[in-house]
Amino acid sequence: MKARNLGKTHPLTPTPLSLSAGEMSFWDKILHGEIWWNSQENSPRGGIAVTTLTSPSSRSVLAGPRPLRWTCAEFHRFGDMGVFEGRRAMLIDGVILEQGPMNPPHAITLGLVEEAIRTAVGAGWWLRQQSPLVLGQDTDPEPDLAVVPGHPRDYAGHPTTADLVVEVVDSSLDFDTNEKRLLYARAGIRDYWVVDINGRRLLVYRNPQAGDFASQQVLGPADSVAALAAPAAAVRVADLLV
Repeated sequence: MKARNLGKTHPLTPTPLSLSAGEMSFWDKILHGEIWWNSQENSPRGGIAVTTLTSPSSRSVLAGPRPLRWTCAEFHRFGDMGVFEGRRAMLIDGVILEQGPMNPPHAITLGLVEEAIRTAVGAGWWLRQQSPLVLGQDTDPEPDLAVVPGHPRDYAGHPTTADLVVEVVDSSLDFDTNEKRLLYARAGIRDYWVVDINGRRLLVYRNPQAGDFASQQVLGPADSVAALAAPAAAVRVADLLV
């Protein structure tokens, strides 16, 4: 898949997800109805039975190479089919990006963040960890944590906004404070936090205007901050750090 690389490349910075030519052809045919999927039967493809069908006559044939872009609907169907099994994938501006494996400090910090924010916001909020957040037809960053109003049964589909988005970063600081910052600002996310594991600090971005955040705070372990969703409940930065 031809895709542009967003941001500087670090060992665990999100990079375009690589699929072999055979994998790309196989999944593309499923998406466009040329292959029928039956997960209940046995097959050489790891339990996936497939049957080749006639290509829909409505598909246009392009006369040359083109960048391959995906929609959120296609991205989510890929996920349902198990394409991203064992991978941490996201969709940014139509490009599927993959992050490296989550190391223990990241996992522990994410657990601390969820615990502290859950205590702060209380009942009436759904904390979604590394779950879809559809910010347009071709963008789903699947943030580390998204705080949305209500309860799971209030939603028929994936949320399209959040009152607080939190990303936990170690090697992907540049990506999360640049590309993702602008992405969340354009989407109107009013409260965006970046927990910097290595720098032992919290970056808080607020007041999205004209495609960027007008307000930024850099907070250390001795500081506290309240989420806009729960202004009366301060969160200690130290409680978010290992």
